[in-house]
Amino acid sequence: MMDLKSELGVQSYCFRHFKDNAEVIELVKECDLAAIELCGVHVDFNDESTFDDVIGLYSDAGVRIVSIGCENFRGDEVADRKRFEFVKKAGASFIAAAFGIDDVPEAYRVAEKLSDEYGVRLAIHNHGGRDWLGNSTSLGHAFANTTGAVGLCLDTAWALAASENPVKMAERFAERLYGLHFKDFVFDRVGRPEDVVIGTGALDLPGLIEAVKAADFSGYAVIEYEGDVEDPVPAIRKCVEAVRGAV
Repeated sequence: MMDLKSELGVQSYCFRHFKDNAEVIELVKECDLAAIELCGVHVDFNDESTFDDVIGLYSDAGVRIVSIGCENFRGDEVADRKRFEFVKKAGASFIAAAFGIDDVPEAYRVAEKLSDEYGVRLAIHNHGGRDWLGNSTSLGHAFANTTGAVGLCLDTAWALAASENPVKMAERFAERLYGLHFKDFVFDRVGRPEDVVIGTGALDLPGLIEAVKAADFSGYAVIEYEGDVEDPVPAIRKCVEAVRGAV
């Protein structure tokens, strides 16, 4: 199982207000972390000429790139291959992924082919009730119709937003659990979500940690906190403390 205390990372979307990767690196370190999942705010995954510079910047600073995403896969092998190229160059093994309902199953086949070629797995990000893959029924269907190349990046807060139980999802999809987005919501009277420090909202953090341990989880795990856009570090540090404390 991965060491959630030492290998925990952060999603770069938390720092979307800061566009310079050198600044993002310093913010990651201020959060007492040394791993990151990079999103499209901080890397142009269509521009291969930038890959080496971005990867080198993080490598030289001692911040591991553990994944990228969330990236859409539509069965365009040329476009999809660029994402795999970046991840392979970065020394990572995972991509947080989305598939369009009109693009499957063909998009699955391209993803499986590239996964086998690069040794990189795709982890479907369940993006709430608005996402066709945001619920356990559809995810179960996706995994029944794909190889182990495709698994789950469990976003705990968006699971809650879809009226799912993230602990039960971790248990049900244990064999396909490749990524974790530690994230927590509270909801107002009409169901609108608000980001809060992990463990202070609707998420059963101790239960999730137990489920992850039982699954012998060996993927990647990152904090995702989308509040306090201009100054997210204080809250992210509390999130880190909460997860490490629960472990």
